[in-house]
Amino acid sequence: MGKRAHHPKRGSLGYSPRKRAVSPIPRIRSWVDEDRVRLQGFTGYKAGTTHVIMIDDFPHSPTYGEEIKAAATVVETPPLRVCGIRAYSLDTTGLKVISEVWEPKPLKHLTKVIRLPNKFEHNASDIESVLDSVDEIRLIVHTQPWNSGASRKKPEIMEYKVSGNVTEGYAYAKEHLGKDITVSEVFEEGEYLDVISITKGKGFQSPVKRWGVKHLPRKTRKGHRTAGTLGPWHPSAMMWTVPQSGRMGYHQRTEYNKRILKVGTGKDEITPLGGFLGYGVVSSNYLLLHGSIPGPRNRLVRLRPAIRPPSRMPEGPPQILYISRESKQGV
Repeated sequence: MGKRAHHPKRGSLGYSPRKRAVSPIPRIRSWVDEDRVRLQGFTGYKAGTTHVIMIDDFPHSPTYGEEIKAAATVVETPPLRVCGIRAYSLDTTGLKVISEVWEPKPLKHLTKVIRLPNKFEHNASDIESVLDSVDEIRLIVHTQPWNSGASRKKPEIMEYKVSGNVTEGYAYAKEHLGKDITVSEVFEEGEYLDVISITKGKGFQSPVKRWGVKHLPRKTRKGHRTAGTLGPWHPSAMMWTVPQSGRMGYHQRTEYNKRILKVGTGKDEITPLGGFLGYGVVSSNYLLLHGSIPGPRNRLVRLRPAIRPPSRMPEGPPQILYISRESKQGV
């Protein structure tokens, strides 16, 4: 008998079905349990990439203590506006909203996104009266893209959990209601994050690009950039695992353990000559993250404390020697 051919499956089925995301605002389904009282995440806009020269401080690295060159992504993070507080109770079917309160005078920009009532009937005392049955406090926040270089005018509304116990979390939420929260109040340099975003949309693609199947030989009938067979004659049914053409990209993806290299503010620190290609000038607060993140430039990015951080990580903030601000035009 001859040697059996090695023919592994082309294309991972781990992300199936490969369909477009429902909303450009990604959804966070899991949060980190920690005793520290803070907002469990932040929102920004992907501006572009650059490179830095830094001291390698990762334990057991072959280049430990030496200068290394690393890719970095700039995420502009203008302050988030806290427009509401929402209290949840946990029962056998999951979390249920039992009370909420909104700021008395929300920004007029919110009328472009949601319908605001003329008079808000809820107040802070409604949550305080049921605080014993509350299991989770979340803040309703909206972005302020007009303070950034992102090419949009409408704010995006989303929720973020407040960590810590319920009493301290509600006190934190009540203190920040109707105010801005900056990224430096939530994250610090050297911390690890999870990045949740929507990937680039690539349109309608063939199985070769979408699933990674082989390009068939020249003499193959009925196409070269397709699956060799769609299934047997009997039973005459096509399995859902057969690679087929379809829309590719624009999926929600989470990348774990992205380290914060720098928390900064101001366009003179990070914006390259001529601005970021397709984005412009970073005029507000920003995060410099180690490596790449999903999504094209201008895409909304949600950040969360690392839910499964590495067991061995550097201590303290990284030592950055140089941040490239060379022009990215034509790169």
